[in-house]
Amino acid sequence: MGLWSFVKGAGKKVFGGDDDAEVSGAALQDELKELGLDAGGLDITVEGDKVKVTGKAASQEMREKVILAVGNVEGVAAVEDDVEGGDGEPTFHTVEKGDTLWAISEKALGNGAHYEKIFEANKPMLSHPDKIYPGQVLRIPAV
Repeated sequence: MGLWSFVKGAGKKVFGGDDDAEVSGAALQDELKELGLDAGGLDITVEGDKVKVTGKAASQEMREKVILAVGNVEGVAAVEDDVEGGDGEPTFHTVEKGDTLWAISEKALGNGAHYEKIFEANKPMLSHPDKIYPGQVLRIPAV
């Protein structure tokens, strides 16, 4: 179980253009389906700007991707993870201004050439290795 912080004002807009649009569990479930992520067995509820994910994930990888997919949505400030079947705590990195996947890989994995592993670990949320933004949270895989 963990509580993961996200930048509330950064992320993908999934609630339309209305700045006052509230985050909903149904909209987040739709986002997961659109990304092709298996959220079967998981319940997603929203309490203000915090999302709570409970239930049983298909795998540790899917657990981590669901946390990131719902957290990297504009309007979400935190994700509380109470998912069964996890293999430990995930490693995440919050992108800072000027970061590249190469630089993140050097810092987190000890070798910039492993940037492709970070890119692959964050698919389908990432579509290209150069398309990251400050405030975005990325999954760092074990090497």
